[in-house]
Amino acid sequence: MASTTKECSLPTFPTIHQCPSIGREKHTVVADMDGTLLRGRSSFPYFALVAFEVGGILRLLFLLLASPLAGLLYYCVSESAGIRVLVFATFAGMRVSDIESVARAVLPKFYSTDLHSETWRVFSSCGKRCVLTANPRIMVEAFLKEFLGADMVLGTEISTYRGRATGWVLSPGITVGKNKADALNKAFGTDPSSAPDIGLGDRKTDFPFMKLCKESYVVPAKPEVEPVSHDKLPKPIVFHDGRLVQKPTPLMALLTILWIPVGFMLACLRIAAGALLPMPVVYYAFWALGVRVYIKGTPPPPAKKSIGQTGVLFICSHRTLLDPIFLSTALGRPIPAVTSYLNKET
Repeated sequence: MASTTKECSLPTFPTIHQCPSIGREKHTVVADMDGTLLRGRSSFPYFALVAFEVGGILRLLFLLLASPLAGLLYYCVSESAGIRVLVFATFAGMRVSDIESVARAVLPKFYSTDLHSETWRVFSSCGKRCVLTANPRIMVEAFLKEFLGADMVLGTEISTYRGRATGWVLSPGITVGKNKADALNKAFGTDPSSAPDIGLGDRKTDFPFMKLCKESYVVPAKPEVEPVSHDKLPKPIVFHDGRLVQKPTPLMALLTILWIPVGFMLACLRIAAGALLPMPVVYYAFWALGVRVYIKGTPPPPAKKSIGQTGVLFICSHRTLLDPIFLSTALGRPIPAVTSYLNKET
């Protein structure tokens, strides 16, 4: 939503495919995010991820109910007005530390799967990289700096009070249109000689800052463009602490909310089966309740100190209690586990 606009193409700027990427080591690039660095032009899924991971299902529902108003304001009033609704519905009342945790541990996985290959070709070839985005800086800075090697992130600043987000944004407001040009001038100065070498954008509200760059290129809306593979990133993403597997588009968010009552009852049955039934029977109970546990090889027997038989230490790939539970099911016996989790609810 924060990055979905009317299709706009002006012949003033060439497309990103015409931008050479050789010999750019000493050049500075400034790029928009949604629709430019990312293939997707909508930032609703990322707001939804923050809403769900920090505020739970009720916050996600609130954001989903507010999204039609955001869309109406976006198209009929201004891009800034629509984004303000998303910011308020997502962040109002949240602890700043919780938002930062999700930005570090959850969002990078989803951002990295949607990187625009042509934009990344140019962006990664430059020695100094800057991102200019309408998204809240607190939401995107960790990913951009740690995984894309961005030197500077200029985004919307949210208002806070006593460690919590108020839902409002600080002056001068949402970083779109003229505000993007002003932010660029503030960061690089107004002297033409100090202007960035390359400006990358995808919509009309990016043109004010693109005109300030020595070279400017438009990223056309082509959803069929292949994303960047993870092995081409400066730093691979090996850790993900989120509870959602798929990116929550509005439809996926609605289906998630509708599934919660059914999922809760099913979860209660599965928990009861795991807690009350004898361990050798749990495997078959899980199978009847839709849980599939596949075992390859022969599970090792328990340790027997009396005969000097040592045990086996299992290291799980996730930090939740689910891995030890399924490990116990596969072994057919309870095992002690040490675990930690970033989300307090879990």
